[in-house]
Amino acid sequence: MLLFLAKLNDIVNNIIDIIQGKETSEVQAHLHEDLEVFGSGMGEEDKTWNAVIRQALIAGYLSKDVENYGLLKVTEEGHKFLKKPKSFKITEDNDFEEVEEETPARGGGSCAVDPALYSMLKDLRKKLSKKLEVPPYVIFQDPSLEAMATIYPVTLDELQNIPGVGAGKAKRYGEEFCKLIKRHCEENEIERPEDLRVRTVANKSKLKVAIIQAIDRKVALDDIALSKGIEFGELLDEVEAIVYSGTKLNIDYFLDEIMDEDHMLDIYDYFKESTTDKIDDALDELGDEFTEEEVRLVRIKFISEMAN
Repeated sequence: MLLFLAKLNDIVNNIIDIIQGKETSEVQAHLHEDLEVFGSGMGEEDKTWNAVIRQALIAGYLSKDVENYGLLKVTEEGHKFLKKPKSFKITEDNDFEEVEEETPARGGGSCAVDPALYSMLKDLRKKLSKKLEVPPYVIFQDPSLEAMATIYPVTLDELQNIPGVGAGKAKRYGEEFCKLIKRHCEENEIERPEDLRVRTVANKSKLKVAIIQAIDRKVALDDIALSKGIEFGELLDEVEAIVYSGTKLNIDYFLDEIMDEDHMLDIYDYFKESTTDKIDDALDELGDEFTEEEVRLVRIKFISEMAN
């Protein structure tokens, strides 16, 4: 999912570069400077166009193609809008100090529209983590909280629109978060999108389904990667996205084959005590005898068992 978010951010930034008339290497590589819309949005700040794109997603004028890591497509509603445009409100990104990260986000700082709500959501997550005796990132990752503080989901169905939140996580942890968001919207008279569509595509791409089925059949992970024509690291990206979204996967059969039990328990115990699931921090703490792949594999086991 983090890879998905990174790809989506790249796509949005590229669209903004085109609208702003910026001749970046990416724009020039695809001859986007020849497009009719190139430079049509000059005069507005990047954060304004970022807010417009986000609101278009919320309103259903654009959709994210999950199977292509966030490719943006104009929906049927979007084509209707182009034929008969109408005004709609946007909430511009606010400039606020970067909040300390607790999750392994590979992008930059927080991009939540509502920093006050984002802070309250983090406080709620911290409270629940103490109550349940699990690290905060096990409940929801920071990018998920940022999305909640942007589109304001108030039902469990709406919550499943949030990146990194599947049906399992929504059911297990979501109720208190939805109540907090609803109360915040009412108290501050925040206008939620009139038509927050519940999308069912979530994280069920063909590749992910195939990976889940293969793991259920106890196919070795390196064999799965080989059969799908992807690198082992790319497979781990996919498996991480699956478990972080709330789907439980049992990879013990693979870990038992490739890793000493004591070695595995050392990594598992580290994540039980750690307040972060960042791989670099884990490698620094655990030492040179542990590889990045080993740490990622045990983190998958830990998240699947503790969060799902």
